[in-house]
This record gives sequence, structure tokens and C-alpha cells, in this order.
Amino acid sequence: MEAEDVAALFLGPSADLEYLTGIERQLPSFSDVIYAHHWVIGGFFRPGADPVFLLPRMFATFDLEVEPEGEVIVVSETDDGFAIFERVARGIGAGGTIAVGDRIWAETVLNLGRIVGYERLRTGSQLVNDLRRIKTDEELAAMGRAIATVEQAMAAVTPLTVTGISLGELAELVDHELREAGSRCPSFTTHMLTGFGEGALDSGEATARTPVPEGTSIMFDFGGVVDGYCSDFGRTIYCGEPPADYLEAYDVLLAAQEAGRRALVAGAPAKDANTACRRPLEEAGLGEYFRHRMGHGIGMNVHERPFLSAEDETILEPGMVFTDEPSINIPGRYSLRIEDMIVCEEGGGRMLNTYPRDLVVNS
Repeated sequence: MEAEDVAALFLGPSADLEYLTGIERQLPSFSDVIYAHHWVIGGFFRPGADPVFLLPRMFATFDLEVEPEGEVIVVSETDDGFAIFERVARGIGAGGTIAVGDRIWAETVLNLGRIVGYERLRTGSQLVNDLRRIKTDEELAAMGRAIATVEQAMAAVTPLTVTGISLGELAELVDHELREAGSRCPSFTTHMLTGFGEGALDSGEATARTPVPEGTSIMFDFGGVVDGYCSDFGRTIYCGEPPADYLEAYDVLLAAQEAGRRALVAGAPAKDANTACRRPLEEAGLGEYFRHRMGHGIGMNVHERPFLSAEDETILEPGMVFTDEPSINIPGRYSLRIEDMIVCEEGGGRMLNTYPRDLVVNS
């Protein structure tokens, strides 16, 4: 903050706030859960001073597990929320930039701009991301526990993934097994699909209850959460007897994932790993069917910067953790994918997952 002349950073409930203070985010839900004065919630951070937190009474009473270090101001329902927020905001000083979390309430930004002047505002999550992207041994251990939940869930549902089951059933089974394995919640919406386009089945679409026919490739994409850290995982199961070209494509997919892992070398640009991952698929004539990036940073959010994609020139550093998730999606024929988590090290990426990567074929 001092280096960038940031006088204060305001963070609402987020991975950034949880990382710095231990204030846990609420579990995600379909609709917004709000309280009176919900927009004041968060904390002001200043160089050389204790942070100041403003918390609606309902949040402080029911959702605050551990009181953070610093000044805590509880805003009750009958209080003048704007006046309290204004007093704190004006107390941070008249000069310098005020940074705000990238995804706080618009109402918060508008009110803060009214108080300090809109010309002083900038986004601020990058300040915390620069810290969060390098994982400590303790963080890697937490991510390992999150990985264990998805691997346990995959092992439980694999023998149940047979001709006649529906993808909706599989998604429900995975979510149940994640909880049984100790995951707080899914790190994103659990997703099974057979591909894209006409005739494809998807656990999030109207085809979720359609029985899977013989000769179907099912792709799994799901993640768990333990101690605030996420996992992201993928495998493919074929129901029936896979054709020869499918088996050949799966071998190329494994080669692509391995090439991406080896390219996660400290000191290299992030985009180089994406290029390396794509190369085996392009050499096999399958490059056009790999339609997304190699992967993304992961930690307290399931998607974090930097990205392993063509535009990201971030220099890789030891301790950065990424997904390695090549896929092949040929409309009207078949789709397959695999996904694991890799930590960047000096000589290349180290696989954090231990789950087998061989193709599973069920009847």
C-alpha cells in the first residue's frame, strides 16, 4: 500500500478479507442474503495503523466466528449507517488513494465516493492477490485436504457411473460424498456433461434426468472446500466400449497435461505453460478441440490470478498453485477431460493430486 500510495484499503466479505483477518465468508446461496446496513460490512486497512471493521449487528451476532484484531464497530438496525461509515472513512485522512475490493457492493463504492471523492478510488484486490498467489506450506496442506475430499468422492461414485444413470443423479451423489469427506461445500457448482451441442447431456440442463446411453463419455468437474481453501478436479469415465480413436485421443490428453505440468517452471511466463499444454494436442491434429486455457490459479477462491492462458505474462514463482485441465471436445463424436492441481517449483510443476489418471471404462 505504501509503495502504491494507497492511504486505505476497504474490503468486504471475500477471500481477501478472510485471508487477512480470518473473517469467514458465508456459504454461497442462489440469492443474496442481506441485513439492515448490509453495505457497510467490511474493514478499512491502513499502513501503520490497526484496521477498523464495520459489521451489521446481524452479521456480528450470527456469522462472526472469531473477532478480528483491530477496532470493531457494530452497526445496529436503528443506527445511522451512513453517518457511522462516514465518520470512519473521514478518519483515514484526506490524502492518498482509497482502494476497494473488486467485488464489494456498488452502494458501498457510491457512498465512499460521496465521502472521500470519486477521483480517489481505485480497485484494490490486486494488492492482496500479490500476497495470496504464493502459498505457504500451511496453505498447501489445507489445499491437500480439499483435494482429498474430491478424490474420496470420485472413488465413491466411479463404480456407480454406468449406463442408465443420469448426470443429475451423479451430481447429487458427488455433492453428498464431498460432504461425507469433510468438504464445507462445493467450491463451485458440481458439473457433469457428455459434451456440447445437439444430443449432449448436462447435469445443469434439462437433460439432467436423461439416462446415459451406452457408448457415452462422461466428464466430471467439481471441487471441495476445507479450511477456506478450494480444490478443482476432473476425470472422464466411458460407459460402454470406447472406440480406438477415443483411446488414442485420451493418450494425447494425458501427454498434454504432463507437458503443462513440466512447463510450470519458476521464472517462466504463465502463458508458456499454456503453449506447452496445447502443443501435443496440436501435433495430433486436435488443437481446435481444446477450446479453453490450460488452467487458472487456485487458493481461497477456485479461480484466481494468474491464469495459464495466452494473454497472461505473469512470471511464475515457487508456491503458485494452478489447475492443469486440458480437454478435447469434438461435437457429435466425443468429449474428454482431466484436471489436477499443480504447485509451481524451480524445476517444474509438482502434482498435488494422487488420484489415478488412467481412463475408467464401465459397462
